[in-house]
Amino acid sequence: MTDATAPGSSASYTTGGAFYRLVWKWHFLASLYVLPFMMLLSLTGGIYLYKDKIENWLYADQIFVTQGAAPQSYEAQISALETHSVITRLRGVTTYDDPTRSTMIEFNDGAKIRSYAWVNPYTSEVLGVTARDDMPMRILKTIHSEILLGKTGTKFVELAAHWAIVMFITGAYLWWPRKTRSLKKAISPPSGSPKTRSWWRDTHLFTGFLATVLVVPILVSGLPWTDIWGGGLSTIQKATNQSSGSLRFGGQVPNSTASEGTTIDYAQVFAVARAQGLQAPYEMRPPRTAEAAFWLRSASVNRNDQDELIIDQYSGAVLKRHNFADNPVVAKTVSYGISFHQGELYGWLNTAQNTLAAFLAFALSVTGFVAWWKRRPSGSLGVPKAPEAALSPAMILLVVGLSILFPLVGASLIVALILDWLIFKRLGWFRAA
Repeated sequence: MTDATAPGSSASYTTGGAFYRLVWKWHFLASLYVLPFMMLLSLTGGIYLYKDKIENWLYADQIFVTQGAAPQSYEAQISALETHSVITRLRGVTTYDDPTRSTMIEFNDGAKIRSYAWVNPYTSEVLGVTARDDMPMRILKTIHSEILLGKTGTKFVELAAHWAIVMFITGAYLWWPRKTRSLKKAISPPSGSPKTRSWWRDTHLFTGFLATVLVVPILVSGLPWTDIWGGGLSTIQKATNQSSGSLRFGGQVPNSTASEGTTIDYAQVFAVARAQGLQAPYEMRPPRTAEAAFWLRSASVNRNDQDELIIDQYSGAVLKRHNFADNPVVAKTVSYGISFHQGELYGWLNTAQNTLAAFLAFALSVTGFVAWWKRRPSGSLGVPKAPEAALSPAMILLVVGLSILFPLVGASLIVALILDWLIFKRLGWFRAA
C-alpha cells in the first residue's frame, strides 16, 4: 500500500492520512471474511460457466444419438423408462427438435429421488438415468450457492457477497492514485520481482482495479438469488407490481375446460408450441390431475425467447400465454442479470468476460493473502493502524447507507461491535501491532 500518515498526525483526515488508514482497516477486516469465499466462489462459478459443454462431454453417449428413420412416440419412450425404472412422478419432458439429441425425461424414481433419464427417440432405449443431485454440475452449483450447508450456507455466502462489495468499494479508494502515485502507474501491470512484498502489493492493487470493473457486476447480478436481499427485492416487486408474470410455479393458471376425456398425446403438445412460434428446446410439464393443464416453455438460453403456454390437456387449446417481453421492467432486469451472471446474456463474449472475472477474483484472493503474509509482523494479524476516534459524519453516512442497502452488512457490524466490546478488546484481537 502507499504510505500514509500515522494516526494522530496533522495530515488531512480525508486525503490520505487517518481516513486512508481507517479505510484500509475496514478493507483488511472485510477481506479476512471475504477472501476464502471469493476463492471458492470464483473457482466453482468459473467452472459452472461451462456447464453445458461439460455435461455434453460427461454424458455424450446419453445426450447424443444417431438419427434414425422416425422417432417413436413420447408415450412409448416414457413406457420404456417405466420398464427400466420405477416412476412415482413424471415431472417433465424436454425435447430439442434436434435429430441427434435424445429425449430428456425428468421424474421421481421409486425412492422419490428427483432424477433425469435420456431416451433414444428412435428406439426408446434408455441410455442412462442419474439422480439430479448426484450430477457433478449440480453438486458444483450447490457448493457455489450453499457451500454444502443448506439454508445456513446460503446466509454465509450472501454475507460474503455483501462484504465483498464493501471490500471492493474500500479497495477502489485505496487503489485511487494519490501523492506520488500517478494514474499511469495505477493502471499499469506491476514491475519488479515476485520475491518482494511491493510486487505482491502492486499486483494486488492492479488485479483489484480490473476485478472491480468485472466482478462487482457479477456480485450485484447474483443478489436477487439470495435469501435476505433477494427476498426483500421480491417483496418490493410484489408491492409495486414488478414481479414476473411467469406461469411456471402456478399463480393464476387456468385449468383445462373439461375434467374428463382423452388427454392429447405429448407430440400434439409440442406441435402447439411450434405453431405458437416458441423456440426449441421445449420443456413440458404434464398435468397432475384431471382438471389441470399442460405447462410448456421455451428452454432457450435467450431470455427473450422464454415464452410460456398453458395448454388444455383435452382439446390442445392454448388457455394462457405469457411472453417474456410482457414482464415488467424490474422483473426483466433481474432476469437479464441472472442471464449475465451465468454467462449467457450475449453469448461467448459474456462467457469469456465472466471467465476472466473469475480468474481475477481468484488472483485477487491469492495476491491479497500473500501481500498480507509478507507484510504482517511475526506473531500478529498485522491489522492496519487506524484512528480509534469517532467516525466522521461522511463515514457514518456511508456505513448507514451500506447497512440499509445490504442488511447483512448492518447486522454483522452490530454483531462484530458487540463481540469487539465483550471479547476482542480484552484479548487484543484485530488491533494494530
